Amino acid sequence: METFLQIAERNQKTAYKIIKDLKIESLYKDIGCEINLVGSLKSGLLMKHLDIDFHVYSDVVEIKESFLIILKIVKNPSVTKFTFKNLLNTDENCLEWHIFYKDKFDKIWQIDIIHMPEKSKYHGYFEHVTERISSILTDEMRYKILKLKYETPDDIKIAGIEYYRAVIEGGISTYNDFMNWRKELPSIGIIEWCP
Repeated sequence: METFLQIAERNQKTAYKIIKDLKIESLYKDIGCEINLVGSLKSGLLMKHLDIDFHVYSDVVEIKESFLIILKIVKNPSVTKFTFKNLLNTDENCLEWHIFYKDKFDKIWQIDIIHMPEKSKYHGYFEHVTERISSILTDEMRYKILKLKYETPDDIKIAGIEYYRAVIEGGISTYNDFMNWRKELPSIGIIEWCP
């Protein structure tokens, strides 16, 4: 039986194969966009929730142009569906794409692409958070985070940043302590925390 560390390593390798298969980075770069990998894959903390997160920036965000890029991505036969939210007129000021990809083991991966203007208040913010987490992460912290993610039931959705904050800031190491810790720090909307 695979250990959770082996699962994490396998998921990392699979995720990078999916990115290459979908040509996500090159498609955005070809039209002059800045595209950055963020989140659990970038920080080496991908576990059971199979997600890949990108933030894309361009001078102007046009729905038509964004759809044209997504259409090229979703033509891939491994893509089973995609969803879209227009949040340009909200505080988040972005287009939000969720692409669902079935791998060769019939597991569904969610690829989140958040496309926002270069002048967005979040430009570079999550990249900075990801870099900070990666830079201070010890092997012990990584182990605890992956273990907490592994022990979380599949039907419970928890943002990765909550695990990182719990371990790095709160010193949490058990699932029960983590769930109690979450009750003390309720999170609504975007969690703006950086170690």
